[in-house]
Amino acid sequence: MHAGRQYSLKEIIRWTRRETAVFLLFSAVPTALYALVGCRWLAIPWLPVAMGRHRCRFITGFKNSASYSRLWEARQIWGDIINASRTWGLLVTDAFGGNVADTDARKRLYDRHFAWLTALRYQLREARSWENMGRAHNAEYKSFYKVAEWDGQLETELSHLLSGPDLAYVLARKNRATHLLDLQMRDIRKFGAVADSRLCELQHVLQSMVESQGKCERIKNFPYPRQYATLNHFFVWMFIILTPLGMMQEFRALGDGLVWLTIPASTMVASVFHTMDKIGESSENPFEGSPNDVPITAMSRMIEIDLREMLGESDIPPALQPVHHILM
Repeated sequence: MHAGRQYSLKEIIRWTRRETAVFLLFSAVPTALYALVGCRWLAIPWLPVAMGRHRCRFITGFKNSASYSRLWEARQIWGDIINASRTWGLLVTDAFGGNVADTDARKRLYDRHFAWLTALRYQLREARSWENMGRAHNAEYKSFYKVAEWDGQLETELSHLLSGPDLAYVLARKNRATHLLDLQMRDIRKFGAVADSRLCELQHVLQSMVESQGKCERIKNFPYPRQYATLNHFFVWMFIILTPLGMMQEFRALGDGLVWLTIPASTMVASVFHTMDKIGESSENPFEGSPNDVPITAMSRMIEIDLREMLGESDIPPALQPVHHILM
């Protein structure tokens, strides 16, 4: 998540400069052929290009709206996870706030919850073939921030939170986050001293965590439909290629020398449409590790801080801070 006031012009130029160079080439070559070589057949009427612009604008707007909906839903889900985590902490503290044995159980349930958050965010940061952060044009921007789940090891993180048997059990499973919730459910059933009403409340919170995890997995594992993404990609590039061909005749009508205005004008128009398409593309996968992601690592740390303070611990980890205005 970008935590600054806005993206700077320098960041925007860095993000789009390669495409801008391509747009300049696409506009300069036909304009030079038209003005210097006399290839008048390259010019086409502006009306069909304008009609294509309206279609392109519609489908790009549709994609951006759908991508924002996916991003906002992901943020709402993690808001529910924050609320469920705090509720879990309060209920566990209330139910296991007595003798030393209960205190040990409370610490175990807290740590296992931190392990669930860790396993979930590692699962959500796994790469998918349709995601964008693995593509070459994003390599440079990735150097400006760090994604903890890419640099760290899940086994190491979990080893600080789980006992030996629990760690071995979880690491042997594919969906580790789900089995951590299963361990939580098994554990609270062992304590007959917990009143039935409290047990039901704890089970209800675990159920809400299962639902939130499933919603995250749905967004992670079901991409923005590829047929819409492909159609939008082809339409945008078709419009970009045709734009200078439609503009040449219009600028030449204003004066022979003004035909060269086709180059900056068509480049600007192409940049606007392509950048809008790229914004939607960078928002459609809200857990992939992009600068526009939901900051699940920072949110997990915030939950950990809240719960460790409830537990009365003094060694509290610091909140994560943005790196180059990017909070992950």
